Amino acid sequence: MVNLVEAQKPLLHGLMKMAGIRPTTVEIEPGTSLSFWVPAETLKKPSKKPKKPKPVVVLIHGFAAEGIVTWQFQVGALTKKYAVYVPDLLFFGRSTTDSADRSPAFQAECLAAALGKLGIARCTLVGFSYGGMVAFKMAEMRPDLVEAMVVSGSILAMTESISEAELNRMGFKSSSDLLLPTSIDGLKTLLKIATHKKLWFPDRMHKDYLKVMFTNRKERSELLEALVIAKQNPDIPCFPQESSEITWISAYDIYICRKLGENATYEGIKKAGHLVHLERPCVYNRHLKRFLASVYEDDKPRK
Repeated sequence: MVNLVEAQKPLLHGLMKMAGIRPTTVEIEPGTSLSFWVPAETLKKPSKKPKKPKPVVVLIHGFAAEGIVTWQFQVGALTKKYAVYVPDLLFFGRSTTDSADRSPAFQAECLAAALGKLGIARCTLVGFSYGGMVAFKMAEMRPDLVEAMVVSGSILAMTESISEAELNRMGFKSSSDLLLPTSIDGLKTLLKIATHKKLWFPDRMHKDYLKVMFTNRKERSELLEALVIAKQNPDIPCFPQESSEITWISAYDIYICRKLGENATYEGIKKAGHLVHLERPCVYNRHLKRFLASVYEDDKPRK
């Protein structure tokens, strides 16, 4: 029987190619490689008359889906003005490693190394959820590489107290129970928590999604375990970059934005949940493009 989710991939791949990006794999070191969607020009031989390079934007996915599935509504909106790179983090898509390190810092190191091999010297990161935590870590570790960042649905660090309180509130024993569902009911619950409006899909679609998107369960469970730190009041890094949060209105996210310092701004998007970029892509894209314009276009001052 055809997997309905898998069957949609050729269409999604075709849309990505129409937007001007192509798949490739970057080997960081033997045993560790990241799969990427990159601008077609990146894979071509250097031209004798190279065009003026576009600013680089790197879209970093969350925990429930690989890169182009997460950012399917953003890629086409950005490629006219920006060189868009969409990586799959380790244990998502075809990205893999034989290292035992599961920390966000290691994800950030590998992503930075892969971008270096692709010839990227400066970029803006756009991170969602788990990808936002990787973005924060990468911006902290590599200010020479990360020029600015946009983060939604994320926090700087997951402490034991935050993790336990949130899981208890939602009725789960562990992060894996919530984020790595094994049943149709579990996936429905995850989607209900992550969205503002209830999404309806037939059970067949939920079943097929479970088979396609939740691979490498052991390794992903270890990624979740590595997120939680014992320190209850983690230090807030000093980010020299321009920073912006685009997310739904939430007092906790406003608190994070204030903690990031005077370079951070907050944008609230109403009637959207955790999956704001999928629920309200037009509004999200409008905020995102305005922020990017403020970073890269001198004639458009940041608002």
